[in-house]
Amino acid sequence: MFRFKFALIFTVLICANSVAFAAPQAARGPSDVVRDFYKAMREHRFKEAFALTIYKSAVEGLNAEEMETLRPGFEEKAAQIPATIEVTSEQVSGNKAIVFVRIPATDSTPQVTSEPVSLFSTGGAWIIGTENDLAEVKKAGRRYFLDALIIEHEGDVEDFLKRLVAFQGIYAQQHNGVYSDFPALIQSGMMSAAVIDPKLSGYNFHIALGKDGKSYIATAEPVNYGHSGKRSFWMDQTGLIKSADNGGKPFKP
Repeated sequence: MFRFKFALIFTVLICANSVAFAAPQAARGPSDVVRDFYKAMREHRFKEAFALTIYKSAVEGLNAEEMETLRPGFEEKAAQIPATIEVTSEQVSGNKAIVFVRIPATDSTPQVTSEPVSLFSTGGAWIIGTENDLAEVKKAGRRYFLDALIIEHEGDVEDFLKRLVAFQGIYAQQHNGVYSDFPALIQSGMMSAAVIDPKLSGYNFHIALGKDGKSYIATAEPVNYGHSGKRSFWMDQTGLIKSADNGGKPFKP
């Protein structure tokens, strides 16, 4: 989950590991800000971490409930940060800077590389990100991450329903044309229970079988309307998917 526009920040995050985090200095340069960001993320001080980035306005107005909604995604990113990182160099030109973080060799990337993190200076402070992306974040404000999460959840629901048609088709072929509910599909090994876990998906999923078991209706509604999703989904055994913003209630076309 959580496929936000983190490319500027998290490109170097998954693989970086080497020298321990440096302590913040009195006059924090670009490299210090990058180290401070990773340290705060690793320690799950998310608001402090994002205060060092263009996403400051996206988190500073979040209430406790909204922060908890976003926390799983933030924690997923934090879990990817190693205990140590190595900043190899920085390039400063006017109010812009690039900090290079060392990426060690891995199975997928056999060569040691160095990835750039972009920053710019405003009000005497260095900020991770770019001025162009900052304008987009400021426009959305506290809804930036929330709306991104909604879009992600809704896309995931639609993708899953498309796969569900295939699961049900295989199951019906093996059971004389009779479809299944979720427990039986999970038990058969066709899908994982995590896929429909409300805490992970942000949605409550249901399957209503026809009397003869040869038809079904699958539905999904947001767990927390306006936070985990807005659209409610409906699909029948033909694979026809319909959705609408129904205030978080089940959608019945």
